[in-house]
Amino acid sequence: MAVVRWDPTRELEGFQSDMNRLFDGLFRSADGGSVRRWIPPTELREEESELVLTIDLPGMTESDVDVEINDNVLTVSGERKNEHEERADGLYRSERTYGRFTRSFALPEGVDADAVSGEFEKGVLELRVPKPAARKPKRVQIRSGAGEAGDDAKTIEGSATTA
Repeated sequence: MAVVRWDPTRELEGFQSDMNRLFDGLFRSADGGSVRRWIPPTELREEESELVLTIDLPGMTESDVDVEINDNVLTVSGERKNEHEERADGLYRSERTYGRFTRSFALPEGVDADAVSGEFEKGVLELRVPKPAARKPKRVQIRSGAGEAGDDAKTIEGSATTA
């Protein structure tokens, strides 16, 4: 009997193979193809006066995509439909992913939802979100009980709030 040195990597590879086999059987479409969850790649960058969100949506048009803002959450959703092709001879394999997707992004407090704009070109959606105006403290003039501003008048700084 040969002595075999224990290798944890070999055990993990075996476990991964078993899990792949299990999940490959669970996620099958009606036509026998694999079903994968599609999450379009996204890039978010900050510019001087706005946030720019870019989402890659190859093979889609602007009519395939919905963009909504609700309770300071920007949600992009849509569906990329499978254009299934039958091939009687030879092997057919598709590694492209299809299906519905939803991506949600929390917006900074104070963003004007009406000012958000979008452009869709060559399968790339670009959304521009203007940054909210910086909140600045407001000076409030306080007068003494006599009602006249004079030596008794005080100026305080604080955040202005509206009710």
